[in-house]
Amino acid sequence: MKDLDVAAVVTGGASGLGEATVRALSAAGVAVTVLDLNEERGTALAAELGGHTTFVRTDVTDEASVQAAIADATAKDRPLRIAVNCAGIGWAQRVLGRDGSPHDLAAFQRTVTVNLIGTFNVLRLAAAAMARTEPDGDGERGVVVNTASIAAYDGQIGQIAYAASKGGIVGLTLPAARDLSSVGVRVCTIAPGLVDTPLLASLPEEARIALAAGIPFPKRLGRPEDFAELALDVVRHGYLNGEVIRMDGALRMAPR
Repeated sequence: MKDLDVAAVVTGGASGLGEATVRALSAAGVAVTVLDLNEERGTALAAELGGHTTFVRTDVTDEASVQAAIADATAKDRPLRIAVNCAGIGWAQRVLGRDGSPHDLAAFQRTVTVNLIGTFNVLRLAAAAMARTEPDGDGERGVVVNTASIAAYDGQIGQIAYAASKGGIVGLTLPAARDLSSVGVRVCTIAPGLVDTPLLASLPEEARIALAAGIPFPKRLGRPEDFAELALDVVRHGYLNGEVIRMDGALRMAPR
């Protein structure tokens, strides 16, 4: 069992997958810095959990903003060993619309910038901080857990921007793990399927039931707590590295 008397940063930590991960890490004794743009929710979460949990308003696409959040985490009385990337946005649009109009370029760029470049920005800066810490008995200094999506493999009609951004996260996982092996930092990625986040919660109940019915087993939507539990398992399992783990109940998405 790994020592969890350490510090962590969680992006998108004020809601959804990120919030569940913050709660799980905090419950395990980790000093967590919550990184999110939503100051109201982030501040409230940090106040609720108390202890060593803090909030730093962070734009994952901005270098200085992420550096400030990493500085908060490294200023705590324990080493930064964990970074979990949950920040992300969605976008639905076809390459060509029904009227023949092309996909909005700015929307594609924004989706890739937040989801892929934002993930890399946090990964590189967190890894740099971890590399300055003392290694444990196995030579490990830290672990980065990224969030992709099964859309990286089974992108549906209208998901090209989102699928491309998440495919990039899948693609960087192994080379990042190889790059960081020399400093003892592991990198893994979780690719969730249909998870009951605030986005899906806004759908009508009939639509939610229909989505759940298409999942082979268990026939339910994933829960944010499922993701948080798996993220914590990756943190604790020191031999997991360079791997993308699908968390989807064996779902393979159809074209639409």
